[in-house]
Parts: sequence; C-alpha cells; structure tokens
Amino acid sequence: MFDKRIINGQVFYDDKFHKTNLYIKGEKIAKISSENFNAKETIDVKNSLVLPGLIDPHVHFDLDLGKIHSRDDFYYGSLGACFGGVTTIIDFLDPVDKWEDLEAAYKSRLKAAETSVVDYLFHATIKNPKGSLEDFVLKMKELGINSLKLFTTYSDSNRRTYDEQIIELLKLSEKYNFLLLAHIEHDDYIDLNPHFKYQQLLKSRPTQAETKEALKLAGYVEKYGGYLYMVHLSSGETLRALKREFPMLLNKRFFIESCPHYFLFTNDFLERCDGFLYTLAPPLRTRKERTLLKDSFSDIFTIGTDHCAFNRSDKDHKYLKDVPLGIGSIEYSFDVLFELFKHKAIDKMSKNIACLYPSLIDQGEIKVGNKANIFVYELYDNFIDFHHGKTDYNLYENFKRSGRVMHTLLRGEFIVKNQKYVGHGGKKL
Repeated sequence: MFDKRIINGQVFYDDKFHKTNLYIKGEKIAKISSENFNAKETIDVKNSLVLPGLIDPHVHFDLDLGKIHSRDDFYYGSLGACFGGVTTIIDFLDPVDKWEDLEAAYKSRLKAAETSVVDYLFHATIKNPKGSLEDFVLKMKELGINSLKLFTTYSDSNRRTYDEQIIELLKLSEKYNFLLLAHIEHDDYIDLNPHFKYQQLLKSRPTQAETKEALKLAGYVEKYGGYLYMVHLSSGETLRALKREFPMLLNKRFFIESCPHYFLFTNDFLERCDGFLYTLAPPLRTRKERTLLKDSFSDIFTIGTDHCAFNRSDKDHKYLKDVPLGIGSIEYSFDVLFELFKHKAIDKMSKNIACLYPSLIDQGEIKVGNKANIFVYELYDNFIDFHHGKTDYNLYENFKRSGRVMHTLLRGEFIVKNQKYVGHGGKKL
C-alpha cells in the first residue's frame, strides 16, 4: 500500500501535462499511473496542476549588510517559499577572502538555517581573494559545496574579484567540476555619486556595465574553459549581445539566470511615490529592455528570485546611498511567471536548476524514484493578496494570476495543506 495518492490532477512531466495519478511511498515518488491503487491518504486535486517542487537557486535570507539585515530570516523566507511551491532554496555563505575562514562562514550559516521549513544548501562566496585559490576550492569541496560566487564589482566594499583571479577560478572550475557564479557588472561603469537620488539608480548602474562585463567573461570562458553562471541577468540587451557573440556557450558553459521582477517592472516604477521600494542591483531596466527579455525567455536557463527583502522604512530614503538594494519575490515567483509564460516557466524553476547541482539530482522533476517534492496549483483566476514574509508590503499585491498553491509536499510530507502551513522541518542537503 502507498502512503499517499494524488488523484485526478494534471501531472507535469516530460514537458507536458498528463491526466494521471501520483503515488508516494515514504519520501519518494513510487508510481505514476492512471490506474487506482490503494493508499493510506488520498488527495483529490481535480482542476489542479501537479508540479515538481520548485528550487530557488538565489536567495538572501538574513543577509548581513553591516548596518542592516534583510528582514526575512530563514524561517520567514522559507515560509513564503513553501506557499509559493518552493521546496528547496540555495543561500550564500558570507563572503570571505581566504580558505581558512570558509569553514567558520559555513558553520555560521548552517546555524542560521536551522529554522528553515524547506530544504536548503549553500553557495560559497569569495571576496577580493588572498592566498591560494586552489586551496579555497578544495576547502569548499570538503564542506560539500559545489558552487562559488564572486563579484566583478563592489570594489568600494572590498568584494570585487579581479580578472586574473576570475580566469584562475574558471580553470579550477573545469579541473574540479564546480559551478562558478558571478554577479556581473563592470566596476568602472558604476557611479556611486553620493548625491544621486534613488530615481537615478539606472544612471548609477547602467545597462552598459552589465553587457560589457558579461561579454568579457563569456570571452574568458571561451578561451580558458570552465563553467560560469551569470546571476540575475537584468536586460534583454545583454542577453541579445550574448546570443549574438557566444551562441555556442550559452547555457552549456555560460548559464543565464534571470529574476521575476525583470519581466514585470521597469525603471519607470522608480518615479512612483513609493519608487524607493523598487531599488535593487542590477536595477530595473527600460520598457524596451524588458520586452527584449520577455521575447528571449527561451534563452534563460534558470529563474532565481534574488530574494532580499526589507521593510518600507528601511528603504524610504531620498539618496541612493542610504537605500538597501533588494526586493522580496520568492512567494509569488511562480504565480507571476506562470501567468506570463505558462508551462515554459516550470523547468527553469526546477529541472534546469537541479541538473547543475549534484545534491539535487533526485529532485526538480516528477519521475519515479525522485523525492516527493511536489506542489499542487489549483487553477482559477484571482489576484495576489497578502504574503507570509516578515516585511510590511508586497510588491506583487493585486497582480493577476491563474491559480494558487493549495498544497506543498516536501519529501512526501505536507508543509502546506489546503493553503495552511502544517509544519515540517527543512534539512541541509
């Protein structure tokens, strides 16, 4: 006898929806069949989609910015996640510049993540490195981490990694088979004028900064090899340039992640009376760039939210230098992207991410033997309302959507059932 059966749903696998039933035994998907078999618990999900639990590869829960922390800690951030169908998140270790400090950063983040209600793993993060980069990679691998993030900008806060070191890390990513993540903006094009108001964010961080640096790094991958993952691509202009110059690398060795907000909002939102709420880095782009990005959605490999949420009072400042950059998106990322792109969004939020990380090999798609990480999306037209995070506003409120997450299962157990949180512990993968 099976533990659970989910019946009468449209189950998504092999890039299509199938009217069939899903059977769970323990933590695993045990059978997919239109036949009826006995189970201890039956969940009838007529008029609903049955989808693989989403993976968010880019979140910043409880991020320490010195003067302030992002407001969603691992509990509140993961609570919003599970109400959005997300069953696994990847957060970041605090940046360190030498391998000797990596283990302490890992243990600190591991402690902070104990309250997560979904499963999690981490990217290591390097800043202006000192000492042996190979030793850094070896220590990272020893800790069970298979991805490393660097910054090509933020020299003002000593976080930038320079070109010679990037080239060496690319070579090491080939040698040790790990994924090198990069926040890509050309540092020389960033203008941190202290007199800039938040409405001038696009002037401070222009599209040219992203496009020029992305093309340069793609050139390094072509010349030196390795595996590079561009986090939060913001502009359709950048993607168009990469497709033109490096079509053979794209999403084979140079992977592209974008975020929900770049498909919805534009820099026009900065002119609103609450425009400070729409500040992040890289910034929102022009309408033309957003249209280009939407038209090129098929060339995006993954979606990450870059979830980094703050309260209204944290961001309500006149000058850009005083505004913490970041917004919260995790709970409604699927809602808004499914509304825009329907089933084409699903693999970019699940299967494509899982294939990049050895720890996620048994999730990301619905198939027998995989973890029973699943969510059920009931179809009906409605509007986004409240959220479950800790912040005092929701940028996605009143956006139209085609359904709502009714149930979320993590390793075969409910964490959300009938739109109510029922509790379940996340674990480190």
